[in-house]
Amino acid sequence: MTTTRAVVDLDLPGPRISRHLYGHFAEHLGRCIYGGFWVGEDSPIPNIRGIRTDVVEALRALQIPNLRWPGGCFADEYHWRDGVGPRDERPTMVNTHWGNVVEDNSFGTHEFLDLCELLGADPYISGNVGSGSVREMREWVDYLTGVGASPMVDLRRANGREEPWRVPFWGIGNESWGCGGNMRAEAYADLARQYATYCRDHGDNKLYRVATGANSDDYAWTETLMRTIGGCGKGPLQGLSLHYYTIAGDWDDKGHATDFSLDEYYATLAKAGKIDELLRRHSTIMDMFDPCGKVGLVLDEWGTWWNVAEGTNPGFLYQQNTIRDALVASLHFDTFHRHAARLTMANIAQTVNVLQAMILTDPDTNALVRTPTYHVFEMNTGHHDADSLAVHLLDAPTRDDISLISASASTKDNTALISLSNLDAEESRPVILDLRGREISRHTARI
Repeated sequence: MTTTRAVVDLDLPGPRISRHLYGHFAEHLGRCIYGGFWVGEDSPIPNIRGIRTDVVEALRALQIPNLRWPGGCFADEYHWRDGVGPRDERPTMVNTHWGNVVEDNSFGTHEFLDLCELLGADPYISGNVGSGSVREMREWVDYLTGVGASPMVDLRRANGREEPWRVPFWGIGNESWGCGGNMRAEAYADLARQYATYCRDHGDNKLYRVATGANSDDYAWTETLMRTIGGCGKGPLQGLSLHYYTIAGDWDDKGHATDFSLDEYYATLAKAGKIDELLRRHSTIMDMFDPCGKVGLVLDEWGTWWNVAEGTNPGFLYQQNTIRDALVASLHFDTFHRHAARLTMANIAQTVNVLQAMILTDPDTNALVRTPTYHVFEMNTGHHDADSLAVHLLDAPTRDDISLISASASTKDNTALISLSNLDAEESRPVILDLRGREISRHTARI
């Protein structure tokens, strides 16, 4: 068997790996919010002001840098005023995107910001463009971050929050090419500039405004948006999103989460590996209009998406999680590190009980389990805000043009972290680390 040599020049650091590449996503979808994060203050499940204590404790170990909310598709039918004020006075709505369940709005703005503070995560809020208004979004920004005297600041104080929150990330809609309005790129691009103009900075809170970007390989959308929003810091937007999900089959039959063949396993990894091409080609288009690199690429939805688990609501997107999912995650992270110059943030879908989750909770026993994907996030915390290091793989084995070894590395505080994944489902694969440019005084390893 051929031995792979992984060459790492420890003295040649590359772009900084933003901790925000390890961001998360929580939508009002299935049991992500209700039964996942939120159980209510009267629940027998241990909680902190209604938020599950065990979920918070588990996620704090991941050092979650940011959390995206309230969607997803839900964001463009969510009206924030319905989710503030006394909970027993909040109006209900029907979540038409996800299962047609009644949403009671008991988890709203204050509860989300409380969750972020408990996690130590920066809030990333997706505003409503699809069914909202410029005024509604502007007032939400004012409510959250405003200082001094204003109607929205007065309302926030009346609802129990004296000081403004720090909210650094703001999405201008979600999937405006689809569930967020079925818009043409040209129409949305103009709206994005308009909405972003009225999402103002207040006090020392500086917004990073993210426009809805492309679905997968829709490069024409990226070109139209970049042509319109401008680059080099001259426009009102700082980021452009991208969504890409990994499936084994097609959208009508995505594949089973746990019952899959060897061919489906490798097909999944091939689909996951496409993220490198997507990031490279979208970045190239962005370089044309933003050679200064001021507009960040934000992959704010990614992960595996399988057929829903049997016996569960098809609108809840509940699925199990295996080592295959963990390897999809590790392959993505290795790719993210290589694209750290343009890629500024990424958010896996989703954190609890939905799609490629970190945590699954049992609605009958209230038990909690950490998934294989959870452990990849935990093992990679050392890459947060570290300088990337190039890894050159020599004699790496392949199957169907898929490299069976995935790797990345970084350096921080006079240490180096090297991540290696064996994608071969049938055999172990030997790898020799050829570390150059620095002396190694101590080494440790984890599996």
